[in-house]
Amino acid sequence: MSIAQNIQTVRQQMAEAARAAGRDPGEILLVGASKMNDAAACKEAVAGGIDALGENRVQELLAKYAEDAYAGAPLHFIGHLQRNKVRQIVGKVDLIQSVGSLELLEEIEKWAAKLELVQSVLLEVNIGGEESKSGFAPEALEAAAEAALTHPHIRVQGLMTIPPVETESGGNVPYFEKVRDLYVDINRKLFHNEFKYLSMGMSGDFAEAIRCGATMVRVGTAIFGARNYG
Repeated sequence: MSIAQNIQTVRQQMAEAARAAGRDPGEILLVGASKMNDAAACKEAVAGGIDALGENRVQELLAKYAEDAYAGAPLHFIGHLQRNKVRQIVGKVDLIQSVGSLELLEEIEKWAAKLELVQSVLLEVNIGGEESKSGFAPEALEAAAEAALTHPHIRVQGLMTIPPVETESGGNVPYFEKVRDLYVDINRKLFHNEFKYLSMGMSGDFAEAIRCGATMVRVGTAIFGARNYG
């Protein structure tokens, strides 16, 4: 199967999940998680109609950016972002999905101000309370959102989460539901219901995430094939 064919297969599965939840499939965006795939694969995904491409690693993003790999599609940063790498991606990406600390918010604000632009971000929620993952604890999320509103060069457009790895089908549903509830609550309280993106769900669970309210899914393996970590 080609990348373009895989995109169509994923879109069909997305549409089925949306309709099962009484939702419009057109309101859900497909982000191709292109980590460890070359510029040619990214270009093939763009040609195949991907809604956006998402990178996890700054150096890989910059290398492929120089090869014009993302032309024709929005570019998102979806991995853990170190503060000392912020200056390398602010203004290059349309959306930073993985903002999970107040310090990172401040660093993004600093560099966006220097470039005289407004950087769109999502607040990452560590919904499983895992020490190995970044993100705001659910109970700290509202305060983080309030802090983000004080930064004039940052626009918060929603939430993102990566739930714990589950081996049973449907195991992530409770996590997705909790993040959806946080999204609705904070959107209403602080953002005048203007949020755009609830980013949750990957290759193994994007259908469940859609049924729980995701408006954006991040799919890598189901589009690009298994990654070789050897």
